[in-house]
Amino acid sequence: MKVRERERPVVAALYREALPPRLAEVEELAEVRLTKADGLAEALDGADVLYQWHSFSPALRENWGAASSLKWIHVTAAGVSQLMFDGLVASDITYTNSRGVLSRAIAEFALGFVLDMAKDAQGSFRLQQQQRWQHRVTRKIHGRSALVVGTGSIGREIARLFRAVGMNVDGAGRTGRPGDEDFGRIHSSRHLGGVVHDYDYLVLTAPLTDETRGLVGVDVLAAMKASACLLNVGRGELVDTEALAEALASGAIAGAALDVVHPEPLPEGHALWGMENVIITPHMSGDTEGYLDDLGKLFVDNLKRYSSGEPLENVVDKALGFVPAPRKD
Repeated sequence: MKVRERERPVVAALYREALPPRLAEVEELAEVRLTKADGLAEALDGADVLYQWHSFSPALRENWGAASSLKWIHVTAAGVSQLMFDGLVASDITYTNSRGVLSRAIAEFALGFVLDMAKDAQGSFRLQQQQRWQHRVTRKIHGRSALVVGTGSIGREIARLFRAVGMNVDGAGRTGRPGDEDFGRIHSSRHLGGVVHDYDYLVLTAPLTDETRGLVGVDVLAAMKASACLLNVGRGELVDTEALAEALASGAIAGAALDVVHPEPLPEGHALWGMENVIITPHMSGDTEGYLDDLGKLFVDNLKRYSSGEPLENVVDKALGFVPAPRKD
């Protein structure tokens, strides 16, 4: 095992191409071992912390045997379902994510999707390309209703923004309850098919778990209003992609705006690419100017807490696969 130079935590920092931001601040607090995936096993030998800047790398799973001294793992992503595996879940390692850093940006993106569809921005662009001046009537969003599936940090930011422009917003989560500070009410996501007919927009922000995978399938899509639209800024696997394509083609729902899809990227030639009632963006809803530095700052702040023995922020319940909401007594 490697001998430490000082009694400071040893941080293995996994990156892919660009180095993590705020690296000098991290080095002030810890011994840092920068590594790409092929060197992770060596970097983990004696390391206390894994800073997973290459957020969706499978390298930890592949080198799990070398992680015997790890006490804390931090990943620069909010959704961590694809990073979990049995050994990690069963371990006593503290696992933190980057919940909240990108929430406002994703909420703005979701509101942009709503405005884009309601005001037919895509149709206007197509007409502009054809140099056609064609007057149309568009939809108001004031007074429209949205059901946000996922009541965590991202879902709550979306609810606040949607309400600010006059929309009525409810939520859906693991358990239902009648009142909430951000949502009018919260339904149980297990009964989604029984409530979606009341909403103009179904917005997906939920983490991907065994319970949410394929949550929006044939039955839920059939229960939606024909005038309703689906927005997905969560995870592509929340939706049955082929069922969605069929619902859009048949007019069972009016449209979809998808920042995430399954599979990702969407294969060339897939039916969704060519549909005029579909907007597709390449998993970029949280990626605004300066977001990488914001992600780096979160780790630095948490490393300061770790070094001083304070509780860490954004601790993931590894069995659930996400950061549980704080309990309210």
